[in-house]
Parts: sequence; structure tokens; C-alpha cells
Amino acid sequence: MAAEAEVDDGAPAKKGIPKLFIVIGAAAIVVLLAGAGLYVFLSSSAPSEAEAGQAAEASAAATAGHTFIFNLPPMIVNLNNEADSGAFMKLTVALEVANEEMMVEIQPRMAKVVDAFQVYLRELRRSDLEGSAGVYRLKEELLRRVNVAIYPSRVESILFKEILVQ
Repeated sequence: MAAEAEVDDGAPAKKGIPKLFIVIGAAAIVVLLAGAGLYVFLSSSAPSEAEAGQAAEASAAATAGHTFIFNLPPMIVNLNNEADSGAFMKLTVALEVANEEMMVEIQPRMAKVVDAFQVYLRELRRSDLEGSAGVYRLKEELLRRVNVAIYPSRVESILFKEILVQ
């Protein structure tokens, strides 16, 4: 009888294990289906990356279309001498302003702007203008100086039309 009792106890345990696997498998399938459904729902309602990028480009183009360009006369300056080698720089710059009223407002102050540019440019050395980093520093410094000269008006950016160093 003891042998029969052991066999009887082992049989119910084997029936319980497959039921447990079935319940766990069903729960996993439900979770996976719910996740897939949530993914499909969220991806259809949110704009795709391509659509978001196109919207950002359109807004940037609209903003750029509303700016005005104010051309300055070409400037030719002697650069600071390094080891008795004379160097010249020819620079043609345009100022990007937000609206036409700003162009009219800064017109009387252009003599201050040209003066600030000339003083700064004469202190530059040829080595200060080497590479894209040098041109970027020049652009940022000119932007700072023009905005100081025309304060409270403001220039959006400096646009280089010509840079020639000889």
C-alpha cells in the first residue's frame, strides 16, 4: 500500500505542472498582444519622424523668408603685422535683420558699425583668420560689435559675402 500511495501522490503533481505552463503562456500572450496594440495605437496617432522633420524645415523656411538683408560696403584693412610681413584683408559683409523697420532704424548708425569693424579688424593677425574656427570667431565678434553699436536695435546674424586675406 505504501507503494500505491506514492504513485497516487506523484500523479496529481504531474497534472498540475502543465496547467501552470498553460496559464503562464496565456498570460504572456495577452501581455504581448496588449503591448503590440498599444504600439500600433501610439504610432498611428503621433506624427512620424519624417513628418516632424518636414514641419520643422517648413517653419524654419518661413522664418528665414521674413528677414531682410542690409549690405555694407566692402572694407579693406591692413592686418596687424607679424614679423614685418604686410597683410591686407578685404571683407564684404551683409547684416540680417528681422524686419524692414529695423533696416531704417539702423541706417543712421552705420558709421558707428563700420568704425567698430575697422578698429577690430586692424588688430587681427593673419593667424587669427585661419580655418573655419577663425572665421567663426570673426563672425561672432563682428555680430557682438554691431549689436553694441546699434543698441537697442538688434541684428540677427552676420553674413560674409567675401573674405580675402593677402
